[in-house]
Amino acid sequence: MSKTLHAVAANRVFDGALLRDDAAVVIDGTRIAAVVARNELPATMSRHELPDGAWLAPGLIDIQVNGGGDVLFNDNPNPEGVRTIVAAHRKLGTTALLPTLISDSFETMRSALAAVEALIDTEPGVLGIHLEGPFLSPEKAGVHNIAALRRPTADDLALITAPRRGVTLVTLAPEQVPEDFVGRLTAAGVRVALGHSMATYAQTQVAMTEGLSGFTHLFNAMRPLASREPGPIAAALESPDAWYGLIVDGIHVAPAMLRLALRGAGRPILMSDAMPPVGGAACSFRLCGETITVRSGRCARADDTLAGAFLDMAGAVRNCARLCDVPLTDALLLATRNPAEFLGLGDRLGRLAPGLRADMIALDPASIEVLDSWVAGANVGFEPRRAALQP
Repeated sequence: MSKTLHAVAANRVFDGALLRDDAAVVIDGTRIAAVVARNELPATMSRHELPDGAWLAPGLIDIQVNGGGDVLFNDNPNPEGVRTIVAAHRKLGTTALLPTLISDSFETMRSALAAVEALIDTEPGVLGIHLEGPFLSPEKAGVHNIAALRRPTADDLALITAPRRGVTLVTLAPEQVPEDFVGRLTAAGVRVALGHSMATYAQTQVAMTEGLSGFTHLFNAMRPLASREPGPIAAALESPDAWYGLIVDGIHVAPAMLRLALRGAGRPILMSDAMPPVGGAACSFRLCGETITVRSGRCARADDTLAGAFLDMAGAVRNCARLCDVPLTDALLLATRNPAEFLGLGDRLGRLAPGLRADMIALDPASIEVLDSWVAGANVGFEPRRAALQP
């Protein structure tokens, strides 16, 4: 028996497909060696026993993280800034994420891409980068700096499609880019999502034929669903090849609309759209020259425009189960397997199965609170969820 083998055992293990009673995950270094019945573990094997009643589940994956630990990625597009963000979310149960850059200059984009690339080999919590903009619609800018929005140039295309080891996800408005831009991105392995867009249904369909497969925070900052112009929302909900992110904080989208999205033909993904106060201590931060304040769980400008979210992935899972009447196992899939598969990482993450990386969380199924977490086989701990910050 390998000296590196050890196990984490629980009353119930959700492996991404089945909920197993009295089971254990055997870990060899950074990877899962086996998922077995607890009584099959050798008596001599080192093991971590979860508290009675606790579940062991795959680690949570977040595809949109603007900040955390009082750090905004745009203001700190460097390895140190990324490490701080990752550490803040890791303590809340998010074991892997995409640092997300809000619309910014070419120089900041280049710095952010370089920062993430520098961490791919040493920071397992970093899966790549999400560039949310700057190729967005001024009509649906939200809190993005309108002055930063622009059409892509040849230099942008070269920068974004340069070979990288991590995932690159780009959110754009199809109507704001050249005809062949989406296709050229996807041909280079970049994943493309629609967001902050006034695209019509027809424009969305064209982009999807060119490889666009994602929809960033469905319903928010995009052409609304209407009877004669269904827009991108209808295109997402009716396509089995579409992946759409949902901000399930009880603020961004009404529960009835969330339930509608969960019944769609496409594949939903929980995401946080987290801002710096998540996992931090401050109740406000600066974004695009304006002060954003957290009040009663809302991140908003002085004019009450929403500016990202005060939400972590465990909270998104909890809200999904409670607001949308979704079984906990289904809610977990939306925060584990689905984002992993959307990013093309389903053979490495999102499930508990032999050969996959040992990213896991322990949680209380009643309160849906994270109790402990592991990244690449290492126990990294957790921090209790904090109540919404007040100014």
